[in-house]
Amino acid sequence: MKLTTATNVSVDGVMQGLGGPDEDRRGGFERGGWAPPLFDDEATTFLSEVYQRADAFLFGRRTYEIFAGSWGTGSWGANQGDNPISVALNTRPKYVASTTLSDPQWADTTVLSGDVAAAIGELKAKPAGELQVHGSGSLVRWLLENRLADEIILLTYPVVIGQGTRLFPDTGPDTALDLVDSRATPSGVTIQVYRPTGLPQYVPATADLNT
Repeated sequence: MKLTTATNVSVDGVMQGLGGPDEDRRGGFERGGWAPPLFDDEATTFLSEVYQRADAFLFGRRTYEIFAGSWGTGSWGANQGDNPISVALNTRPKYVASTTLSDPQWADTTVLSGDVAAAIGELKAKPAGELQVHGSGSLVRWLLENRLADEIILLTYPVVIGQGTRLFPDTGPDTALDLVDSRATPSGVTIQVYRPTGLPQYVPATADLNT
């Protein structure tokens, strides 16, 4: 089973609180809700197609609770009818990597609270399908660090937020990427699909001319 991450980020890499002003105020974040004004029909169509091809979803706890409250157990999600994103999220298995979530209310949810790497390895060992991770920044960073992601989708919005949690930390693992697909929407959202290919190649250090 292929593991795909899909992340919405600003030009400066911020992924915190993109959906609304009160979505995630950790660390005193005050600039939430930056993505919807730039999210156009083409980006909607692309993401809908991504969600529809998923066979299962994997979340970190915080993103799971946000999604459950909007798409799953909340009244808003219940009224989405045949919205392809809603249908995918509500009809396919959901897995949550968490040591604190004990009683998930969203149907067809399994909590991965033990050896998460082993549990994800078992999912990836399935003969076919796609396991998708949406949002879930801490989990995505952990997946990349442990070389568990097979495909990375980045939707980059034409805005600099200037504060907030970024997808890639200041220091972390280095990864070479192959660009599989690239496009831009009318509102300026750029969409890149990458496949990790191991470690990057670096220019060798210049030889000491005095030796």
